[in-house]
Amino acid sequence: MPTVSERQAWMATLAKAELEILEKLVNKLDNLPKYSFLRSPEIGLAMVRGRAGGTGEAFNLGEITMTRCVVQLENLEEAIAGFGYIAGRSHRHAELAALCDALLQTPHWRDRIQAEVIQPLQIEYQQQQELQQRQTEATKVNFFTMVRGE
Repeated sequence: MPTVSERQAWMATLAKAELEILEKLVNKLDNLPKYSFLRSPEIGLAMVRGRAGGTGEAFNLGEITMTRCVVQLENLEEAIAGFGYIAGRSHRHAELAALCDALLQTPHWRDRIQAEVIQPLQIEYQQQQELQQRQTEATKVNFFTMVRGE
């Protein structure tokens, strides 16, 4: 059985993934078990909270559109439900996230999904973050080294 922190990590990875990449990785898997919807993908709103300076008192920043979905794997000894919560309005993304969450809770699929879906998504996300950081760093201006034009 996965720990809470392990599950939080893979759910965050699935939620942040680009749909096209997630779809491609899941489509590579063969013999996926059948699943049914306990809660079909649905769109709603969630309140985003923030803190002034990261440490101040919490305040409501605004609302964000979210899509959620719950699936249950079929033909198993025990009922395993997978949850998918993603920012935005993609029914398919929430469905794939829920399916992967359910598969990651089964001993038979856990290692394979970790290796073939979660790890590639984490690598892709890290590369995107590094690219964004390099692009941001390239536009940095150091005002203390500027010389006045006199």
